Order: sequence, then structure tokens, then C-alpha cells
Amino acid sequence: MSEKAPAVKANASLAAAVASDFRSEKNSARDNYRHPAETISFLGIQADDTVIELWPGGGWYAEILAPYLAEKGHYIGGIFETNPKEDTKRTQYYAKAGKKFEAWLAEHKAVLGNASTVTFQPPASVNLGADNSADYVLTFRNLHNWAGQEQIENAFTASYNVLKEGGVFGVVEHRANPGMSFDSGYMDQAEMITLAEKVGFTLAATSEINANPKDTKDYAKGVWTLPPRLALEDVDKDKYIAIGESDRMTLKFVKKTK
Repeated sequence: MSEKAPAVKANASLAAAVASDFRSEKNSARDNYRHPAETISFLGIQADDTVIELWPGGGWYAEILAPYLAEKGHYIGGIFETNPKEDTKRTQYYAKAGKKFEAWLAEHKAVLGNASTVTFQPPASVNLGADNSADYVLTFRNLHNWAGQEQIENAFTASYNVLKEGGVFGVVEHRANPGMSFDSGYMDQAEMITLAEKVGFTLAATSEINANPKDTKDYAKGVWTLPPRLALEDVDKDKYIAIGESDRMTLKFVKKTK
């Protein structure tokens, strides 16, 4: 049975990673919307854990997690295929993003230690590593992308397989109102919980750390109307900046073998 968890104070090493000058100013400026210290603390990630982050994108969370885990733990970015078999605009985009992330890890090895990558691009590449080898698998705002590709269940199953007994699957995602389509970028929280439970997870706790009651979720260009994307550009820009980033679910699932 899950419970709504109270805010948890970050430990000293996590607080230092969040406050570090290693992070870009652009990324740090979003902390008031994304609450990284509180989110990581809620999930319970310790400095000696093995943590896989699926589709880390531009590295917003990697800037915190990889240094935090560098000395005693292991950060693994689940990135796109960098040498795709097909040559399309989409595969080129994915490959470029994957190579950029690999280059970032290599450039900052002194800070990031043994941080590494694994290819994760369902349905072709869903093996995140040896079964029962990771303490955490995390995904931040990726569920709607997998929904568009009909790959959410594959992503959840891959996460379940790689986690140790008692390992945690942490999810942060734009939260839909009932009946909304994933085309909006928002996902139904109850449906995501049901799917996670279907593949074997137990919901341990939910948190309102990343909730935003100002988000009305009724925008012309979906969630991308809000910061940081601001898809309408200057149209009602001040209005959307005042709303802030999206209302988000924050979920903690645990792998428990039946």
C-alpha cells in the first residue's frame, strides 16, 4: 500500500551536489520547479548506489546524480543508439543526442568518475544490464514519449528486470487530468501506477513535491506551452512563465519478488 510521503531533507553530499558550481546556471535556475534535492531524497538514493537514468536528455539530472555517485556509486545513462542501422531524421537526431551525452561524460571524467552509458531505445534495445544489478532506475518526463511509440510497458519491464530485489523505480512525469490524451504531453497517474503494478512493481509512495496547482493543462500546444519550452514563443509568454513548469506526479515503486 502506498503512502504520500512528507518532504525529506537532503543529506550533506547530495546538498553539495545540488549546490555545486559544476551545474550550469541555466539548469540550476529550474530548481524551484524541479526540486532535485527533495525528489532524490524522497526516492532515497544514497551516494553508494548504482543508478540508471533513462533518456537523460541534456543531462539536467545527470549534472547532480553523476557527481553525487562518482566516489562510491555508479551513474549509468540509458541513452539512444549512437550507431543506428537506419538512417532517418529521427535516428540521426537520437544518435546526435547519444553521442553528445557520451562526450559530456568523457569531458568531465574527473568529476563524474566511472559514470557510463547503456543503450536504451525500445523496442530494439531494452537490456539495461544484468538482471538484478541496479539499485535504482529513474525516468524524468519520458513517459509521454514512450506512449507515442507504444513502448511504455517495454520500458517498465526493462526497469523491473535490471533492478535488484528491493530496488526502486522512480518516476516523475507531467500529470494529466482524467481523459486527457498523451498527445498533450500529460499522462494519467492512475494508469501509470496500474501499468507498473502489472509488470511486477509495488507502489511504495507518492509525493506532491513536483505538483503545480497553477497548471490548468488546457493549452494550445499541450505541456510544451509552459516553460522551459514556451512553444507559443512570445504569445502570452508572461502568463505561462507565471504558471511555471507543469504539474507532475512523483512516484516511487519497489521491486518485490512474489
